[in-house]
Amino acid sequence: MIETFDGITPGIDPSAFVHPLALVRGDVQIGELSVVHAGAVINADLSQIRIGARVMIEDNCVVHAGGYEDWQRGVRTPLTIGDDVILGHGAVVHGTRIGSRVMVGMNATVLQDADIGDNCVIAAGAVVPAGARIPPRSFLAGVPAKIRGTLSEKQALWTGEWINRDQVRDYFVQYIRKLREASGQL
Repeated sequence: MIETFDGITPGIDPSAFVHPLALVRGDVQIGELSVVHAGAVINADLSQIRIGARVMIEDNCVVHAGGYEDWQRGVRTPLTIGDDVILGHGAVVHGTRIGSRVMVGMNATVLQDADIGDNCVIAAGAVVPAGARIPPRSFLAGVPAKIRGTLSEKQALWTGEWINRDQVRDYFVQYIRKLREASGQL
């Protein structure tokens, strides 16, 4: 469902796919060839959310920007998600920036005002604390999440760091075609 909020309707690139059982609300922009799966909620009711190209937002993710404190101060704290990002099943993202080529594991949480650098992996179930500043190529795990080192060669593959961009584009084009067919959105 695409929902206008406070007079602002989400902008979704025509090449992107939003499942009919997902909710995208308010000042949201979704980039080229991005996918929003069933049960995901992208809620820009308090501030804007900008999602890059080839972002995979898996089932039951929650993406939100801003908060009550911002509203009280009359401030809008936007959330930006870079290109080639995977938000695993059930992830919750409430930070201010997720860099490009980041993998947020299943059921991981990124709390408000967190800034995640490019080419990072956040382990499944990890909780990134509010206000955290994570440098590029970091591997985070735990509750609260801590930097456990730089990315291994295998983890770098999870972020798509070494993948041929043309192959990635072809994958998303084919995958979105199949999703449109399955959901009757041809």
